[in-house]
Formats: sequence, C-alpha cells, structure tokens
Amino acid sequence: MEGNPVLAVLDDGVLSLTLNRPERLNAMNNPLIEAMNRELARARDDDKIRAVLLTGTGRAFCAGADLAGGSPVDFAARPPDLGADMDRIFNPMIRAMRELPKPIVGAINGVAAGGGANFALACDIVLAARSARFDQAFVRISLMPDLGGSWFLPKTVGDARARALAMLGSSLPAEEAERMGMVWQVFDDAALMAEATKLARRLASGPTLSYAAIKRAINSAATNTLDQQLDLERDSQRALGQSADFREGVAAFLAKRPAQFTGR
Repeated sequence: MEGNPVLAVLDDGVLSLTLNRPERLNAMNNPLIEAMNRELARARDDDKIRAVLLTGTGRAFCAGADLAGGSPVDFAARPPDLGADMDRIFNPMIRAMRELPKPIVGAINGVAAGGGANFALACDIVLAARSARFDQAFVRISLMPDLGGSWFLPKTVGDARARALAMLGSSLPAEEAERMGMVWQVFDDAALMAEATKLARRLASGPTLSYAAIKRAINSAATNTLDQQLDLERDSQRALGQSADFREGVAAFLAKRPAQFTGR
C-alpha cells in the first residue's frame, strides 16, 4: 500500500513538497494531485509559508501521468475525454502554482517526462541535477504537450525550438535545458538539494509582496499590451511603495544593513 504521495515539511518559512511515488517514478495519480492541490492551498493561505520547494524522491522528478498504475485519466471511457480530465485534475494544479503569491523553487532531481517536464516548468525558478533530463514525450502516444507546456516552452526556449521539442518528442539533458533557458542553474546531483534549500530560504526571507507582484506582472505580460503592462506596473508600484517592506528596504539600504522583510 502506498504511503503519502506528497511529503510536506515546513521549516524556516519554506514548505518543502516532495513527490513520493518512487516506485512509479513519481508519476501523477489522483492522490498525488489531490495532495499537491491541498498543499498549494495551504501555501496560499498560511502566512508562515513564504516560499515553496518542490522536488521528487528516488531517481525521477516526475514521469508524467501514471498510465499504468492508478492513472488519473479515465481510460475505461471509450473514447476517454482527456479534455475533461485536464479541466478536472491537471489544470487546477498548474493554475494554483502560477497564481500562488509566493515563489516556487523546483529542484529537478531526475527525469521529468511528459506532463512531469511541464510540471517542472510551472515552477518560478528551476534548478536541476546534472543527471536530470526533460522529456517532451507526448507525441510518442499521439498527444500534445499539456500542463501548460505549449505556453511555457515557447516562452523559455523560443518558437522554433518549442516546435521541434514538441514534435520530435525530444529529451534534453539538464545542461542543454539550462543552455536553452528552461533551467536557471544545474548542480552536481549531490549538491542539488542543499543549493535548492539555500535558494528557497533566501526567497523566504525576502520581500514576499514584491515576489507576488512580479509573478502577477510576468503572468499578465503574455496577453497585455505595452500600455496595459505599464498601467499594471504603475498600480503595483503604488501598492508596494506603501508597504512596510518598502520602507524597511530603503532604511536598510541607507543604513548599509541587511533588510528584515515581514511581508507587510
């Protein structure tokens, strides 16, 4: 019997979420996605949580949807309605990640395949172990990238590369993914979690109101005109400029001391 599909630990402002189905390469089933959604809601609502760190157990980050062992997709239907499954299961999780007003660090510890690759790209900052790889495997079963992949890929690697990766079902080693812009930094496998934890703690001690505004602005930039984006920046700066964290940041800068941000 499987244990908890997502291990959650809160320490020093960082909620560490570890996908925990190593015998299935952390492939997504209903319990895993439900647990992720619960923890993302907790991260949204709990002021003690200031950053999220996401990784996997074993030799994979996530092998996508579990097609063989407890799939969240209803293959009993003939034909299955994959669109309904996306709406019901997968898309709410990706929306919750992108809308979370707190930063998410992805520590990609091994293979990230299919939906697992795009699950990784939904994080705000992606770090990877040198042995990790990103595999857009959808065409091998006559599907297309989902979990936001058709949106994330062109914005991270460019249109031409996104088309090739998706149509060829390509698998990228971590260092190539870093070169293309999918990954922020690559570390030796043994160093990944220490580096990812250090980064998550740095974010957790930072100006979380600023991070929330940055996420909203970058999310909106995909559909906004320049005029709309300038207005959004104006409104966000107005709100941030009235915060205690802004006053603290300026005071710390003038006093040449580290700022102590509180998220207010």
